[in-house]
Amino acid sequence: MRQAYRVLYEGAVGEITEKKSRFIATFRPVKSEVEAMAFIDELRKKYWDASHNCYAWVIGKNGEEKRSSDDGEPSQTAGKPMLEVLEREKIINVCVVVTRYFGGTLLGTGGLVRAYSGAVKEGLESCTILTVEPAKKISISTDYNGIGKIQYILLQQEMKILESEYTDKVELIVLVPDEKFVNLETEITEVTSGKAIIIELEDVYYSMLEKEAILFNI
Repeated sequence: MRQAYRVLYEGAVGEITEKKSRFIATFRPVKSEVEAMAFIDELRKKYWDASHNCYAWVIGKNGEEKRSSDDGEPSQTAGKPMLEVLEREKIINVCVVVTRYFGGTLLGTGGLVRAYSGAVKEGLESCTILTVEPAKKISISTDYNGIGKIQYILLQQEMKILESEYTDKVELIVLVPDEKFVNLETEITEVTSGKAIIIELEDVYYSMLEKEAILFNI
């Protein structure tokens, strides 16, 4: 059974200060290690004068690709806590770089862990994170007598109509969450006395953003 997942859709920047050290968390959506490394290199050039540019990323529908780096901080005080925040939030296709400008006061291992994880949490507050769910794109064909009943059902169940074509018949391309497909098919068949033709076109993943359906190919 296909499962929903959370994905970074739009990145952002968050910053915290601990004992005069600045921790700047910068996020970007990525779909491959190549994209992640290019982003990290970009941030290293941008913040070339920083003390550290630590990073973490999680890629793949099941988070199967992941990596982190302390970039010179004491072992497991930066990259690992950053990665743990991403995993705890169950966000994928995300890369975050936390840039540190040293403020002159040592934070200790516990302080570093709190600062790096805190910077990631702060940055996530400004990111756009979408819950992506499994769905089917289906075609519904009917005559003009049946279209009103079908549109009413789709409206009641808050189904998204992606396309519509009116010729000698009406064809709708509809996005249907996996768990609602069987019931929808049964209901449409009943109200049209079996005259509507329903065809499964494609299995997809989708999310809604400001009432618009966004399709994902993961």
